[in-house]
Amino acid sequence: MLNLIITGSKGRMGQMLLACAAQQPELRIAAGIDQEDDLLPVLPSGDVVIDFSSHTATAAIAALCADHNKAMVIGTTGHSQEDRSLITRHSSRIPMVLSANFSTGVNALFWLARKAAEILGPGFDLEIVELHHRLKRDAPSGTARTLAEILAEVRHQQLDQVLRHGRAGILGQRPPEEIGLHSLRGGDVVGDHTVLFAGLGERVELTHKASSRETFANGALKAAQWVVRQPPGLYDMQHVLGLK
Repeated sequence: MLNLIITGSKGRMGQMLLACAAQQPELRIAAGIDQEDDLLPVLPSGDVVIDFSSHTATAAIAALCADHNKAMVIGTTGHSQEDRSLITRHSSRIPMVLSANFSTGVNALFWLARKAAEILGPGFDLEIVELHHRLKRDAPSGTARTLAEILAEVRHQQLDQVLRHGRAGILGQRPPEEIGLHSLRGGDVVGDHTVLFAGLGERVELTHKASSRETFANGALKAAQWVVRQPPGLYDMQHVLGLK
C-alpha cells in the first residue's frame, strides 16, 4: 500500500487525483492539503507527496519533504528559474519527479518533437501553439515551454535568446533561428499543443489534444509509484515511462 499526500487537493487537478487514486486499491490517500492547511503534521503518514499546489508554494513543500525524507512528484507549473533552482536542489536528498505534463501522449509528443527536429534540421521554421481553458493562470503552459526547450536543445540554442511570444507590428523577415510560442485561452479546453515544422513546400505538424484531466492524474499516480523505488535524484516523466 502506497500512502499519498496531495498538496493542492482542492484544485482541479487535486480533485482529479483524489478521484483516480480512490479507484486504485494499492493506493491510499493519507492527507489532502490545500492553502489553509499545514503539511508538517501529516508528513509522517505519507510515503510520497504529489504537488499540484501553486508555484509560490512548491519550494517550501520541497524543503519540508527533503527534511523528512519524503519522495515528491511535482506537477505544479509557472515556476521561475530561481524557483526551479530552489526546488530541484533538494533532489540531492530525495527522489523527485518534476514534469510539466504527466500524460503518456504528451510525453510521446516530447519524444517525437525531438526526433522530428533532429531529422528535419535547421531548414524548417519552428512554431508552438498551445490552447487552454480560460481559468489557466500561467502562460505559456509548462508543456509548451518544455517543447520549446527540447527544440532549442536540439539546435544548440539558448532558448531565451531565440524565443518569440506572438507577433505584432512591422517585424520584417522571420529569423530562421526563431522559435515562436503562442498561448491561446478560452472556454473549458483541457489542453491542446501543436508543434509546427514549416519548411519550403512542406510542413509537419505534431498535435496532442487532452479531453480529460484523468490522463494527467493517472500519470502522476504512476510517477508516485515509480519514484518511491528510486534513489535521490531529479527525474521527469520520460524516466518513468522508460523513454530515457
